[in-house]
Amino acid sequence: MGNLEVGDLILCTVDRIVGTVVFVKIDGDGEGSIIVSEIAPGRIRNLRDYVVPKKRIVCKVLRVSGDRIDLSLRRVSQKEQKEVLESHNKEKSYVSILKSILGNKAEDIISKITKEEKLYDFLEEAKNFPQKLEKFMMGIDAQKILDILRAQKQKTTEIRREFTLTSKKPDGVSLIKKTLSEFKEVEIKYLGSGKYILKKESSDPKKADQLIREILEKVEKESKKIGLEFHFKEK
Repeated sequence: MGNLEVGDLILCTVDRIVGTVVFVKIDGDGEGSIIVSEIAPGRIRNLRDYVVPKKRIVCKVLRVSGDRIDLSLRRVSQKEQKEVLESHNKEKSYVSILKSILGNKAEDIISKITKEEKLYDFLEEAKNFPQKLEKFMMGIDAQKILDILRAQKQKTTEIRREFTLTSKKPDGVSLIKKTLSEFKEVEIKYLGSGKYILKKESSDPKKADQLIREILEKVEKESKKIGLEFHFKEK
């Protein structure tokens, strides 16, 4: 449970429905709950139109307080749901790779890895930092796994976020251009009427999303400092 943070997207299995609360099993992290208002927008007449026991769903973490984890289903977009499911399926293929190379040692090594971080994140990073693998296995096994991982076709995902940035100052356009020009690691495109779109393509959607969030926070902070009007609405 300690690995979960607010905003994380996680794969869950519906366990039971008690009144207007849905309880789910979180893969590797115990149990969470979803209140009726976080199931879907609008009025819900029958919860079972959206969730039934044993159904696999993707949720967003709203709050973590001790053993209590509050989740949302309605705040997960179709794109986010697809990305999480793809990551899950890729992780299953990673487990198969580890078992084929490590044999009987695989389960123990996987257990040790997942005590520190998610297996998918670990192996994605291991492609660029092979020493991560050598921490848990012999060099020859680590190299075999690395060769397979690197041979796999890298699929990239484009993360997008829209925001508005305007100014009533005489030099407002110059101030906006200067503010946005600082962020070379992402693509920022003007849509018109003060609207912009920030884009980042990456094979690691979670890291790309985190980078975009950090940039938006910096833009907001700088905007307040120099008197620009910034607005970003979380989807």
